[in-house]
Amino acid sequence: MKILISADMEGATGVTWPGDVLPGASQWERCRPLFTSDVNAAIAGFCDAGADDVVVNEAHWTMRNLLLEQLDDRARMLTGRHKSLSMVEGVQHGDVDGIAFVGYHAGAGDEGVLAHTYLANSITGVWADGVRASEGLLNSLVAAEYGVPVVLVTGDDRAIEDAKGYAPQAEGVAVKDYVSRYAAVCRTPARTAADIRAAAARATALAGRRQPPEPRAHTVELEFDAEHLAGAATVVPGVRRTGERRVAYTSPSAYEAIRCFKAVTTVVSAAVEEQYG
Repeated sequence: MKILISADMEGATGVTWPGDVLPGASQWERCRPLFTSDVNAAIAGFCDAGADDVVVNEAHWTMRNLLLEQLDDRARMLTGRHKSLSMVEGVQHGDVDGIAFVGYHAGAGDEGVLAHTYLANSITGVWADGVRASEGLLNSLVAAEYGVPVVLVTGDDRAIEDAKGYAPQAEGVAVKDYVSRYAAVCRTPARTAADIRAAAARATALAGRRQPPEPRAHTVELEFDAEHLAGAATVVPGVRRTGERRVAYTSPSAYEAIRCFKAVTTVVSAAVEEQYG
């Protein structure tokens, strides 16, 4: 049985503010072992329950945050950027039985610790087929297109609540409780590791490749915090303006939708200027 872990950092144990997740910051260095601990707990739980192949896809920022030298050696890690499917790279090969979203968070415009969708700022809301979308929802659409169920989600309590909308059957573990975007009531690493390990073991029973459905079209709409960013996004073919700060596009599949989303966010990032955004 093969499990893919998509590992993001904002939803990791103890993480509450930007310095905790920005590569190079002193607090980022302190939080890297906490992030690795959460991932190791998931690996251990999946292996406890019979998984014989666990691949961890680094999904945060530079995608070079986890400490390989501290990783459970029963797993392999995909690290680095510029991957075809970004946060869910690896799900497309037809050999994954289940996917876990570890360290996930709520989406842009929602309550949640370090809530955002792909860009830490600039994007104030994302909707997929009319539903407000987090990274978890967008990534679950891609996984479903390949017949792979989401079996485990960890993060703050708002991330777990969000997951009920896109993966209601998945095991969920809240490692902290939302107070504000930059504050949370945190559980200790020992407690969260135990909780994640137990949940991953239970989640293994949910794994099993499904017959992939026929790809269907998805419409994605994005709202930005500045008018010029909407204009910049329309450089991407197929992206149309729907409002002063909004754009939308329709793709024939979730695969194409997430790749277009990646292109839009890349262009928009390049259009942000200093403190003015």
